Amino acid sequence: MFGIGSDPEGDSPNVLTRIDEFLQLHGLAPSLGNIVRGFGIVTGSDAELSHKVRARLNQGAEITQEWFDSHDDLPPVPADPGGEYRQLAEDLERAVADFGRTTHSAQTAASNYGKDLARQVEQVDNLASTGSVMASLAHIARAMLDRTREVEEEIRRSEEEAKSLRKSLEKARREASIDHLTKLPNRRAFEDIFATEREDAAREVEPLFIALCDIDHFKRVNDDHGHATGDRVIRVVAQTLSGITDHCHVARIGGEEFVLLFRGMNAQATFDAIDHARAALAARHLVDKNTNRPIGTVTISAGITNVFDHPDMGTAMRAADTALYKAKETGRNRVEIG
Repeated sequence: MFGIGSDPEGDSPNVLTRIDEFLQLHGLAPSLGNIVRGFGIVTGSDAELSHKVRARLNQGAEITQEWFDSHDDLPPVPADPGGEYRQLAEDLERAVADFGRTTHSAQTAASNYGKDLARQVEQVDNLASTGSVMASLAHIARAMLDRTREVEEEIRRSEEEAKSLRKSLEKARREASIDHLTKLPNRRAFEDIFATEREDAAREVEPLFIALCDIDHFKRVNDDHGHATGDRVIRVVAQTLSGITDHCHVARIGGEEFVLLFRGMNAQATFDAIDHARAALAARHLVDKNTNRPIGTVTISAGITNVFDHPDMGTAMRAADTALYKAKETGRNRVEIG
């Protein structure tokens, strides 16, 4: 069974594997005491304990920790007048136990475990010349150290991969919420903004107004100057609306349409802010930089409504859209409150 009683001077990685298999089969913890007993059993260096294990297994009985602990006669070790071996055993056992318990910070635990094992291996090497048991333990400890370093490197690589994945996910999340033409939030992002601002404004008892803005006769710009010029006009309007006030969220929700959310400003203040931006844009005379042809005056129309007059975002936006339609119907280049 796992080479019990064979190869006392065997290859240490093979010995370590057999010890590990023996301990796992019987549900025994990888403590220093169990490793030493396991060494004596699988190599035959403790013939008496090997015989007792064989006899117990032949009887169909279990090798339990309680039964294991009842055998205090560990395999013979060199004299230890200075207590070095006893201290070494305690230190190595503590390192193994600490590594097993610290699951919430595996990287740190693996690193500390590796350092502890390195110190223990050095101490074992200093004692190894005193006997074959200690020499074999030195091989076992060194194999444990090598494997720990491999695990530490695997954890480090996994952490780097996880960090890279988190960055990629965050980038994808940002890109999914941004309108790539204007760099403004898109409709999906605005829905989150609206929900947060509505909740906060209600709690703080602050006014909250929503406005829909639309570029007047935008199709004419695209038809006369092409879509590239139309895109530049959209960016100009986006910049104008973004500069209205720090109390305003602006998002592009499709085509030539924008939505704005004003918190802490009443109806008149909201109207004045949008109307000021409308007038500033209308005063500009844009030129197609590719052809030097004048684009002419670009204007916007807007519709405003009080968010708290409506049960949800969809209803509020429909009310703002109705006000926008009124602005379009009454001449464009104007702002209406609905």
